[in-house]
Amino acid sequence: MSDEQKKYTAPALEKGLDIIELLSGEEIGLSLSDIARALSRSVGEIFRMLAVLEARGYVAQDSATGRYVLTTFLFELAHKLPIVRRLTSIAGPRMRTLASEIRQSVHLGLIAGNEVLVVGQVDSPSNNVMSVRLGAKIELWNASSGRVILAFLPPERVDELLTTVPLPQGVTRAGLEAEFAKIREIGHEVRDSFVVRGVVNISAPVFDHSGTPAAALTVPHIERVGDPVGFATCVEKVVQAARELSVALGAGGSGVSPAPAPPRAPRAT
Repeated sequence: MSDEQKKYTAPALEKGLDIIELLSGEEIGLSLSDIARALSRSVGEIFRMLAVLEARGYVAQDSATGRYVLTTFLFELAHKLPIVRRLTSIAGPRMRTLASEIRQSVHLGLIAGNEVLVVGQVDSPSNNVMSVRLGAKIELWNASSGRVILAFLPPERVDELLTTVPLPQGVTRAGLEAEFAKIREIGHEVRDSFVVRGVVNISAPVFDHSGTPAAALTVPHIERVGDPVGFATCVEKVVQAARELSVALGAGGSGVSPAPAPPRAPRAT
């Protein structure tokens, strides 16, 4: 923090934000004493902050365990942002149509801070479903949604993110740039999932009126025995849907055009 920034600190606000940021990484929440210990604060001052945050709807206390957890209030606030509200309202109907056509789950992600935030999600109508939770936050470099957005961002923005989110072990900047170049060449990405074996991500960028990637439409594709919808068809329809969303956001003809799809899905080894 610079000297200029230190002149305008607000200790009470900072304590509240520290609590929110701490709880954002805790799936089952934390007790009052755990929070106080993690933030090197007294139990008394943390209790007062939690009381206010709970009254305002940001946190809730589990009656059974006494642990404090974040509510969905922050996520609801995020959806009130003009770009998110517009994206989800435009994308919702098209995502439902796409999920029905290809029998796969679909989600919409954007870069929020240093992570990919899933702001839209539609389940497959089939009995077997592979989906990403609405509101999920995913590591920037290990998400196809993030990669297809980053591939079309200005280099200085990628540099900025690299200063705050280091690359995973074994990944180099040169290797990442080569992968980005390939994404730009074909206009989308098809690759094995970073986290689930046998799942293949199909992801395409969604552009806004300025030609900047605003989000990414992604399908975590699962291969079913006797599936009537081929993988190549899925790729084509995902890319087409992303282009239609881009046009709806004002991108005109700058949305990505479908490239020839691979004949079959690559499989994780």
